Amino acid sequence: MAIILFFLSQVPREAFDLTFLLFSMAFAGMAGLFFLAGEKLRFRKVLFAGLLLRLAVFPFAPQWSDDFVRFLWDGEMLKIGQNPYVQTPREWQEGNVDPDNAYRNLLFENLNSPDYYSVYPPLNQAIFWLGAQVSMGFVWNGYYVLRLVLLLGEIGVFILLWKLLMAFQFSVKRIFWYWFNPLVIMEVTGNLHFEGLVLLFLLASICAIQKGKLGLSGGFWGLAIGMKLLPLMLGPAFLAFEKSRKSVRFWVGTTLAVIVCFIPILIDESWVNFAQSIKLYQGKFEFNASIYYLLREVGYWIEGYNTIAFLTKILSLSTVILIGYFSRKRQPKSLFELVDLMVLIYLIYLLLQPVVHPWYILPALGLSVIRGKLTVLLWSLGAIFSYQAYGNVDFQEQSIFLILEYGLVVLGIYLDYFSKRNKTT
Repeated sequence: MAIILFFLSQVPREAFDLTFLLFSMAFAGMAGLFFLAGEKLRFRKVLFAGLLLRLAVFPFAPQWSDDFVRFLWDGEMLKIGQNPYVQTPREWQEGNVDPDNAYRNLLFENLNSPDYYSVYPPLNQAIFWLGAQVSMGFVWNGYYVLRLVLLLGEIGVFILLWKLLMAFQFSVKRIFWYWFNPLVIMEVTGNLHFEGLVLLFLLASICAIQKGKLGLSGGFWGLAIGMKLLPLMLGPAFLAFEKSRKSVRFWVGTTLAVIVCFIPILIDESWVNFAQSIKLYQGKFEFNASIYYLLREVGYWIEGYNTIAFLTKILSLSTVILIGYFSRKRQPKSLFELVDLMVLIYLIYLLLQPVVHPWYILPALGLSVIRGKLTVLLWSLGAIFSYQAYGNVDFQEQSIFLILEYGLVVLGIYLDYFSKRNKTT
């Protein structure tokens, strides 16, 4: 697997055939490890095996995503005392042309969103700033630092997952589905996506509840929100869970963490541009969607044009309603049931979104390892089909690959929620 990932990390996303072949081999390797391993596993051996796989992709520049360029740009702005929420990169660059600053010019030329204000929360920005501090004019220095931070976060995820599986008295072999998963390794360590840190904080929140430290649990959930706004949607789950709902310490901890994370954009007008970028992102882009694409086709048939502006509002409202409905209906009584509800909330969100990049599913994958759900695991295999679009000049998605990907998701939903396997579990 290490050799396969070593080569996979050097394949550009445009080369889908080779990407798919190597990824499938790595996924098969993960499955083989799972079925061949015994029930008694040594913590250190499993930890070091996963680290080996991550170190195999460590030396190379991200190939599947160029988001890291924006990370380094925002960090560079903070380093020189500029606010990345006040000006777009193009606005700043046009007013501060410096032909001698090769590093900054290189970053600007490779940005995928030079006309948008930063959409990354301040807690993300703190890590970007750290990368800029040690870049010393070299891009690879910057992304090596970001990669090291994410690798440390992955070690934390492993430790917490191991502890939770032991606490719930489940087979620790389940951890293979995250720790050896090639999608996780490529998207977090390889392509520098921060969903790994989101999962770290969510698992820390769950562990804190298990130990009765509800104030600390709320604080970790607040940090997850500060890293990526998305965990805010788990609020109805915590309200439905009696321990967290009735705990003043939990909500005080959450509030303090959120305030600390977002106060940098609340003390001036930065939050206006931040919110504007999020709004534009939600109502303009579409990629690798499922239900949204089906409704879009209905919109074309009825109206004759893309009804994205209308559909995103309807789907966002539907997401909120469904999350509230299932949280109230399920009323989790145990921590295990709370985790189960969290996985369901993530599924509802992902299935109704117009943009679903592969790394979006990673927090749900980590949580589903605890619950023993198959849907997100199968999705982590099918997600590779989304990279087919990058093999085209115009990034055109092909229906057959969407059908293959979401066919696996539908199979997982059936097995997890409607089959006899679900009743047995």
